Amino acid sequence: MNPLRAKSPVERGQPGELLTSHLLRTLIALQAVRRRVGGIPGRAPEFWTWAALAALLHDAGKLPDGFQRMIGNTAEPAEAWGERHEVLSLGFVDLLLAGLPADQRMWVAAAVAGHHRPFTCGPGEQPRKLPLLAQYGGDQAEDFAAKFTPADQEQLTGLSEWLHDTGRRFGLPVDNLAHHTDLRQLTDAAYSLFGQLMDQWEFSLAPGSGAGATAVLLLGAVTMADHLSSADSPLDTSHPLNTCYPARLAGRLTAAGHALRPHQRDAADLTGSLLLRSWTGSGKTEAALLWARTQITDLSERTGGTPRLFYLLPYLASINAMTDRLSHELESAAGIGVAHSRAASYHLARSLADGCTDEGGDSVDAAAKAYSRAEATRNFRELLRVGTPYQLLRGALAGPVYSSILIDSANSVFVLDELHAYDTRRLGMILAMMRFWHKLGGRVAVLSATLPTALASLVRDALQNHVRLIEPSADNPPPVRHRLSTREAHLTDNASLAEIRARLARGQSVLVIANNVRDAITLYQALGPYCAGLHGEDSAHLLHSRFRRMDRTRIETAVLKRFEAGRPRQPGLLIGTQALEVSLNLDLQACHTSAADLEALIQRFGRVNRLSVLPPAPVVVHEPAYVTRRGSGESLWADGVYEAAPTRHGWDILTRHDGQPIDEEIVTGWLDEIYSGPWGEQWKQQVIQHQQDFGSAFLDFALPFDDRSRLSERFDEQFDGTEAILAADRGDYEKALTATGPAATAGKGGKKAGRLRADEYLIPLPAWGGTISQRDKALGVRVIDGIYDDRLGLLAIQRDLHHRYEPGEVL
Repeated sequence: MNPLRAKSPVERGQPGELLTSHLLRTLIALQAVRRRVGGIPGRAPEFWTWAALAALLHDAGKLPDGFQRMIGNTAEPAEAWGERHEVLSLGFVDLLLAGLPADQRMWVAAAVAGHHRPFTCGPGEQPRKLPLLAQYGGDQAEDFAAKFTPADQEQLTGLSEWLHDTGRRFGLPVDNLAHHTDLRQLTDAAYSLFGQLMDQWEFSLAPGSGAGATAVLLLGAVTMADHLSSADSPLDTSHPLNTCYPARLAGRLTAAGHALRPHQRDAADLTGSLLLRSWTGSGKTEAALLWARTQITDLSERTGGTPRLFYLLPYLASINAMTDRLSHELESAAGIGVAHSRAASYHLARSLADGCTDEGGDSVDAAAKAYSRAEATRNFRELLRVGTPYQLLRGALAGPVYSSILIDSANSVFVLDELHAYDTRRLGMILAMMRFWHKLGGRVAVLSATLPTALASLVRDALQNHVRLIEPSADNPPPVRHRLSTREAHLTDNASLAEIRARLARGQSVLVIANNVRDAITLYQALGPYCAGLHGEDSAHLLHSRFRRMDRTRIETAVLKRFEAGRPRQPGLLIGTQALEVSLNLDLQACHTSAADLEALIQRFGRVNRLSVLPPAPVVVHEPAYVTRRGSGESLWADGVYEAAPTRHGWDILTRHDGQPIDEEIVTGWLDEIYSGPWGEQWKQQVIQHQQDFGSAFLDFALPFDDRSRLSERFDEQFDGTEAILAADRGDYEKALTATGPAATAGKGGKKAGRLRADEYLIPLPAWGGTISQRDKALGVRVIDGIYDDRLGLLAIQRDLHHRYEPGEVL
């Protein structure tokens, strides 16, 4: 008789993991999750005891012969079983926890039964996986029992003894059932408890009930422990933002002849959430880190946990840049995770840049290591993570997959940079989530150079006024780094091109930002050769969102080499789109840009005279063309991208100040003027409506065990857009996907590491990109028949005219 196993063999000829080993590892992982999260506000004192009991018992139902045969642990050939082991696990819950109060036993049962499958699904829904109520809800006791037989009585007795002894060893309230339980008693107990569970969770909870949130958090704790156990990925316990950071920062400033600014000291002294409004270059990042260190210390003392720090940004490139910056600032590259959909690509690029292949290594090995690192982040290893809010918003989808995100966000610290960059729907969702984090003991900081009063008020409301605004004192005004000019000529007009050429001829470094990809390419084709003729081939660069990943990485590296802040200044030309607003630490001498909303313009200006070492540098704003765009009816958009109303209002303000020096303090007043007008009131109401809609639909958890897989798909479609490869790259993509190497073939990461290498050929497309691409089922990727240039990016997609893509389209 083979010992009970929990999983199939990882390698041929090797047995799978012992069931008792897996249950013990999950229980130990649960203790690690508890030490990390600590006591959660609003949860019962017994919460972590329920979670530990569920971790111990969650897979005990893998006892039957049918399951053991399915995973290859019997003499017979493996075959599908078709039953759900977690349902039988309820029998152990009912019998081993007979001495526990009934309501507490039900909490444990809910987490055990729900750790793989939903209980229910909405009317008319056809979920990918059959909900438990649909699979077992119509069974009588005899039918139910027959599905989980045969099973060996000796195995049942041994497992029961082990569960009792292990529970007692960990101080858990378990009873001894080993000597008086047979399989039928076990199935009858599971059947009874299953019926009680379905009665409790089949229908919506009463409005305002906190039970749904407790259920999701409990499920999150168990599934997180289960994933950690299976991945064999220990949680970090040493915070990269350690207690030495404030003294180390102060010492570094002193050595350079500087000191902490007043607003940085104020942030460091604050206990609670923060609104930080401070000009570019004033040390907002350092202030946020000092504030975060204070919150980590305070929350750790209050909860007994180790708070996580999430540094959240809206754009992929800015996330990568911030990760590099924090790695340097905190001297802890290994302790910082990257949590976005391209995380593995980021780590691949870094591992290759570190000389892995140059030193005789294998790119396949590098890919496998990069995948492993990204996978560790997804398993919640790091205590400091840089990413997008969308990764944390997925926690609202709950269920076995996403509830772990919620438990990991409890008692955590959140820094949100560039909050202005989100549209009303996404901003409303973030504000709703912000309120939920606050209720779970979280602390939130919002950073901005120009935080409009309207946005600050929305944040205050989300945090229930438990937040303080900090900004530099009046005797520490922002530097005047820019001199504003406006031009009626469009950015692509001949007069505009002549002005930019004149600056290049004078040896200046010039930043040119268009509102769409088409205009950026047009400008580069007109100006790039001229600049290269004056200052060399490496002096002119183009960056936008329609490049293959490998090409974008190459371009960003070249751009930083030429224009990074702090480097010796060189003449040259950098042309791009919104991808340049916040992505890279750049410092050029002049800017020409198409008009957009004021927040975007300030970000663009921030790439010019960044270190304030020059007199006020010229920032020239050109009037945009107002046109319609796909899917927006007759509404007009600035160059097809930005809303017409705020852009026009901003343009009126800019023209009133033509020729004047400007700073962020002045611009904040301009923003308040726009947000206090009719458009601003409409914007506010839209944000509030989206906040309420998201909160009521997702964050009251009225049906915490309902299927949400369809919502997950729609969520990803809304936020991630889509990507595709060129038909011409298909062969290279397939070759990268199937390449092998020592690290790739050593374990389960091989195929995924291949996918990671192949993904370097992907090009971002608009959210509706599925209509202009074809799905290659064999390779699992979308393919486009596109015209592409390594320097210019994607120029066109050749298909029918109705779905034709042109570079002006919005991503």
